[in-house]
Amino acid sequence: MTKMIAHLSHRGIVEIQGDDKGTFLQGLISNDIKEVTPNHAIYAVLLTPQGRFLYDFFISEKDGSYFLEAEAARLEDLLKKLNLYKLRSQVILKIRPDLKVSALWGEGVASSLGLKEESGNARESVFMDPRLVELGARALGEIDQQSFQVMSVKDYAHHRLTLGVPEGGQDLIPEKSIPLESGLDELHAISWTKGCYMGQELTARTKYRGLVRKRLFPVTIEGDAPLFGTDILKNDTSVGEMRSHSGTQGLALLRVEALKDPGDFRSETSVLKPYIPFWMRVEDPV
Repeated sequence: MTKMIAHLSHRGIVEIQGDDKGTFLQGLISNDIKEVTPNHAIYAVLLTPQGRFLYDFFISEKDGSYFLEAEAARLEDLLKKLNLYKLRSQVILKIRPDLKVSALWGEGVASSLGLKEESGNARESVFMDPRLVELGARALGEIDQQSFQVMSVKDYAHHRLTLGVPEGGQDLIPEKSIPLESGLDELHAISWTKGCYMGQELTARTKYRGLVRKRLFPVTIEGDAPLFGTDILKNDTSVGEMRSHSGTQGLALLRVEALKDPGDFRSETSVLKPYIPFWMRVEDPV
């Protein structure tokens, strides 16, 4: 299998410096900042007080700074949000437009980058994707592309969607998406032991009361892909809505119980075939 690389122009970077950077982030993000070292990166989200999605990002460390890789179109908004909570913390936040983001995937990608094939394993400015090893690696800044086949953002999106993994700006809707419906627990965005963070109480309540009735499922698409937000029907009843797609692969937010019953999932333009990816835990598997 060829090793591939794609420059992700829709992703950007915020650098965080200062003595208080760890304690500052720890009270805000869903994951444990103590897990971040020069040899380990994490995936995390920032939530509303009501436990709804706001931003997702990777956090890596190099030369005493944290680097947050997030949705480029909302990077200024993320910076403003973080500055609101800075107060007297000794923290400096700045956008790094000089650092571009690349995704690298394919057989042998870890060893070719000097990394272990472990989620989050990091070295210098590259790290294995903390969500799934199968997604490949991320690189911040310039990287030698000589041993990689250059691909497009759409090619990477197809790879990600085939694995059923959502992304902010594509599938996760600010102030609406719920972390556990979006698979963010299984994708290692949430620490259940770190203590309080914004939105923690409602996220924990959702988990322990078993209130997850919908999930983001990967779907294969037959016909013209439905637009984002299109109603998905089964037996003429609405059972969910479409998220992003690339080619014949996409994600859809569907009622879990709808996967148990016979019948096709349809939009006005297509038939959708949902499936449960290997990493997803569904309470009542079909």
